[in-house]
Amino acid sequence: MATSRQVYSLNKNKYLLDPEVEKLEYLLHSHIGRDLRNCSLLFLALHTGARAQELLNLRPQDLNSYEESVHIHGLKGSNDRELPIPSWLFRHLQALSGQDRLFPITYPRLYQIWDLYRPIDKKFHSLRHTFAIRLYRKTRDLRLVQVALGHRNITNTMIYADYVYSQQELRKLLLPG
Repeated sequence: MATSRQVYSLNKNKYLLDPEVEKLEYLLHSHIGRDLRNCSLLFLALHTGARAQELLNLRPQDLNSYEESVHIHGLKGSNDRELPIPSWLFRHLQALSGQDRLFPITYPRLYQIWDLYRPIDKKFHSLRHTFAIRLYRKTRDLRLVQVALGHRNITNTMIYADYVYSQQELRKLLLPG
């Protein structure tokens, strides 16, 4: 008896569109002075594609001052990875490193924070997909996206290339030049 593997497919409801990213960034930048921890958490999700629990597990020692990067300990069978982040975000994270964890909050609290700032009714995990799609569009390097997401199997990463490619090709074919 053959088992069929469910194919995961992306659509515009599973990631933030560019105007939605702009709105989120605007909201976070406008509130970061009053809500440093929570805004930094969401910015970090957007800039690393880390899963919710990977972010909540971060400790001050996961920050690399020399490289201005963050070491993410992979979950769900994924690889650990070291990702560079913007200097301004790195400084904000350093300011949070007085405790055992950078974000000493619960999983439900993270979702409350997301509900507070999200620009549209999409899941927190949409930040991971947004990161991956934007990285692939910028680099066209599927292997780099695989490493950045911590995927052990490139098959998991191929959904991003397939999605971006199909959207671009359909646009070329269906819309007048």
